[in-house]
Amino acid sequence: MVQRADINNVLSEIRNLRTQMMQNQRVEQDNGIRGRVDNPARVSEPREVPAFSDMLSQAVGSVNDVQQNANHLRTAYDMGDPSVDITRVMIASQKASVSFDALTQVRNRVVKAYEDIMNMPV
Repeated sequence: MVQRADINNVLSEIRNLRTQMMQNQRVEQDNGIRGRVDNPARVSEPREVPAFSDMLSQAVGSVNDVQQNANHLRTAYDMGDPSVDITRVMIASQKASVSFDALTQVRNRVVKAYEDIMNMPV
C-alpha cells in the first residue's frame, strides 16, 4: 500500500506541473498577442527586383548547364565509364528535356505577350 501512495503522489505532482505549464503557455500566448497588437510590424524597405532580362539569361544558362551535364554523362556512358550507370544518364537526359520544354514554353508565352502588346490600339 505504501507504493500506491507514492504513485498517487507522483501522479498528483505531474498533474500540478502540467497545469503550471499550461498556465505559462497561456501567459506567453497572451503576451505574444499583446505584442503584435501594441507593436505592429514595421514596413520593410522594398527589395530590389532583378531585371527580366537577367532572369531570362539565368534560365537559359541553367538549361544549358543541365543539357551539357546530360551530354557529358551520355558520352561517359558510351565510352564505358564504370562510375556512370544508365539510370543516371536517363535521369539527366529527362531533366534536360523537361527543362528545355519549360524554357520553350516560357519563350512562347513571352513572344505571345509581345505580339499582344504590339497589336494593341494606341
